[in-house]
Amino acid sequence: MPQRLSTTINKILRIPNSINLSIIRDFHRYMQSDGCSEKNQNNNLKAIIAFANFIGPDVSFYDIHNREQILCYLDTKIKNIEQDPEGKWITTWNDYLNRIKLFFRWLTNRHVLNKSDWKTPDFLQIRERRSKRRSYHY
Repeated sequence: MPQRLSTTINKILRIPNSINLSIIRDFHRYMQSDGCSEKNQNNNLKAIIAFANFIGPDVSFYDIHNREQILCYLDTKIKNIEQDPEGKWITTWNDYLNRIKLFFRWLTNRHVLNKSDWKTPDFLQIRERRSKRRSYHY
């Protein structure tokens, strides 16, 4: 059963770093004011909460400045061929990457009024992984 947005919001309070907790609350307010759907809010929050828990109580989002910090987390989503013979983990890896990029774009540019002027931080210039699964587009 999918997790409800209210359940996800309650999990914000369990984040071990108070700075990250506050930042995620601000991110949630931003998504609400920007008109994001509840499903999108929920999925973004789940991804960022999981990342916050991964980096732990001693690292704030402001301390993240290199791609290795992001890749280390994303690589926890990799599954071997026995666990995932179809390579579906690649979709998950890319999904988390895109949600983390969105979050850090917001964090870096939130004081820039025009969203079209927002820049993706250099450390997030990470390419999506290509799926080896067959595409069924006609």
